[in-house]
Amino acid sequence: MVNSNKSALGIIFPNNFDPLVPELVNVRMMASIPFASRYRMIDFILSSMSNCDIDNISIMVNNNYHSLMDHLGSGREWDLVRKNGGLNIFPPYSEKASKKYTGRISALASLLGFLREQKEKYVVMADASIAVNFDFKDMIEKHIESGADVTIAYSQEELPESFLRTRDYEKDFYYTFSIDNGRINKIYVNSKEKGIQNFSMNIYVVERELLIDMVNTAFMRGQEHFNRDVLLNQLNKLNVQAYKFDGYLARITGIKSYFDENMKLLDDYNLDALFSGAPIYTKVRDDNPTRYIAEAKVKNVMVADGCVIEGEVENSILFRGVKVAKGAKVKNCILMQDTVVDSGANVEYLISDKNVTISAGKEMKGTDSFPVYIAKSHTV
Repeated sequence: MVNSNKSALGIIFPNNFDPLVPELVNVRMMASIPFASRYRMIDFILSSMSNCDIDNISIMVNNNYHSLMDHLGSGREWDLVRKNGGLNIFPPYSEKASKKYTGRISALASLLGFLREQKEKYVVMADASIAVNFDFKDMIEKHIESGADVTIAYSQEELPESFLRTRDYEKDFYYTFSIDNGRINKIYVNSKEKGIQNFSMNIYVVERELLIDMVNTAFMRGQEHFNRDVLLNQLNKLNVQAYKFDGYLARITGIKSYFDENMKLLDDYNLDALFSGAPIYTKVRDDNPTRYIAEAKVKNVMVADGCVIEGEVENSILFRGVKVAKGAKVKNCILMQDTVVDSGANVEYLISDKNVTISAGKEMKGTDSFPVYIAKSHTV
């Protein structure tokens, strides 16, 4: 018998933070970015919710969502095929006056009718820019025990260098907190402070009826952002609690961090920290096991199924269906699905998108601080 957490429903915002990785979201969204050889970024938050028996989950897509819809399908891999609840994908309304969501409030405003019809007491909200194995049950329990109006998850870490040197208006908002005895008493928007910070994970728990009231009021006032426009101005009225997450997380803040966070998983310690908890599910692609042909040389790699390796591969992440021909050399690379590296090619510090072909004899080398990126379906 399937257990169901009737106390909470989930909402995921898959487009938030798209501007951080313009190269990778040209034909997809942040949630659809391939990660860790066979997963997409959304798999981690979606699996975490499913593992905690949250079986009523809404995905608030904004644009470039066809790739995500293809990946999620009916939600079967996450056990979210339900007559009531299950997986729901909400695109923006197709009206002449409609526009893309510019913040969490405008997205939630389009969902108010749906929220009013639901029976769950609490709403769990999250973005898809973090790969994490998260215990939503524990967070909900802590939220209830504290009597909080809103609980926000955070981790203690340094702000990414790309955030510290970027002007505020160039990227999406990010938030850090000042915390007093578990309660958030200050919210800082796009802080430039160095050192360890209480860095928001953009994961929230809030009572459904309260969320409806807050969104109603904020939307009528023309407000857009849940943290900046709603919570920040009501910290003296609302009991906003902080939930500290001490586990492993991979936060994507740019193309360089995307490269680094993938490469970290070549270390068994990091790999175990991310995957040793509850299982992470993804779309199943029935394929043959990877084949290593006679003279192939492989060292310290993460390789998905369906690959054929005849050449040399070292310190690299290979997604499904990658082919490395005889005489080819691949080092410190991320090769996405169905990439082909022809005979004699030599590539290093390279990120290839899906269906890329590296022609025979070509040499392409980036650096650890500036990996080369090749767009989807290109031949070089």
